[in-house]
Amino acid sequence: MIDPGNAVNPPTVKSTPAGQKSPNLSQPPLPGHDSHPWAWVTVALVAILAVAGIYWIDHRAGQSAAGSTSRHGGRGGMGPVVVSTAVARTGSIGVYVNALGVVTPVNTVAITSRVQGQITKVYYAEGQMVKAGDPLIDIDPGPDQAALLVAKGQLARDSAMLENSKLDLERYQEAFASNAIPKQQLDTQLATVHQNEGTVQLDQGNLDSAQVQLAYCHITAPISGRVGLRLMDAGNVVQAGSTNLVIITQLAPITVVFNVAEDYLPQIQKQLAAGNKLDVDVFDRAQVHKLASGTLQTLDNQIDPSTGTVRFKAIFTNEDNVLFPNQFVNARLLVDTLEDVTLLPNTVIQRNSDTAFVYLLPPDPTGTNQTVQMQTITAGTTDGAVTEVDGIDPGTKVVADNFNKLSDGMTVEVRAPDANGHQKRKSPSQ
Repeated sequence: MIDPGNAVNPPTVKSTPAGQKSPNLSQPPLPGHDSHPWAWVTVALVAILAVAGIYWIDHRAGQSAAGSTSRHGGRGGMGPVVVSTAVARTGSIGVYVNALGVVTPVNTVAITSRVQGQITKVYYAEGQMVKAGDPLIDIDPGPDQAALLVAKGQLARDSAMLENSKLDLERYQEAFASNAIPKQQLDTQLATVHQNEGTVQLDQGNLDSAQVQLAYCHITAPISGRVGLRLMDAGNVVQAGSTNLVIITQLAPITVVFNVAEDYLPQIQKQLAAGNKLDVDVFDRAQVHKLASGTLQTLDNQIDPSTGTVRFKAIFTNEDNVLFPNQFVNARLLVDTLEDVTLLPNTVIQRNSDTAFVYLLPPDPTGTNQTVQMQTITAGTTDGAVTEVDGIDPGTKVVADNFNKLSDGMTVEVRAPDANGHQKRKSPSQ
């Protein structure tokens, strides 16, 4: 029976010539024509890698085009960059000279014994603050007390001899007046009186010396300040002037010595010649925390030729003892003050390899979005968070953040101020 579906295109049957066998379709392939499955797998992998490479190149090209669009007025369809602003203002700024300094005490006293003897008592504690006249150390006063007693006895004996010689002199003067004795005897007695007077003066000097030596056995603080670590304990025998017993360092007031380059010397001398007191601030080694404020006291009388610097000394009250002897600090000397200059926050000033610049905003915006303009400026003196600049006028509004997203002529949106008048981000993505 004939299938109607095959009526139009009947199957083609290839006849086999007489005497030949019909081919066997299930017969295995001839030798040398077997299949290679690993070759097909390799071809498939190469094709997959080629398709992935083409997709990656197209994706990178799309990102580059989006970035180019963002740099020229947009952010790839995400709208303008949202920025905060700052305003240039008129004000005053100080001109400072920075230098490395060392805290130097006004007075440092190393106390030694002025007599020989054994230490009997130590009054101070290590690191104690003492005042002038406070007791520090006692040395055995026995030998000096005995020497004082001897000096007193000699003075008393010789004083009695002087008194007796004076009485004899009065008798000789009366006898000489009546011609009872020769004048030579009177003169001899007068010389004896003078001799005894000299002896009494010598004894008085020995007595005073003994009293001084006895006073040296009780050592007191010659200045006010802080005592150091204990150098000698009770029971030790000390020799006069042989070793330090205690060291006292004055802490208030205190000075800072620092070196300034000779280039600044004419400007500083001009201020000093005019009678102006120059302020000096000192900061910690990281120049982060201000430690104290003082005034310039004096400067050295010559320039160090090896460094080209001059030594300056500033004095500080140091009532809170924040400055410590031999401490390294950063000194900042106020040399001059510039009045009525244009000031900008340091954070709004951008720099490249050639110059400094800011992004200006139009003075009278007509809408929410505004176009920024790159303006070259000259940055001058910096004091804290502000810098003196030339190239823009006071009252000029500049961009204050998001500089990595900006370029000249780009459209931006200024953040609206909050209830406190501060500009605040509208969302974390901005």
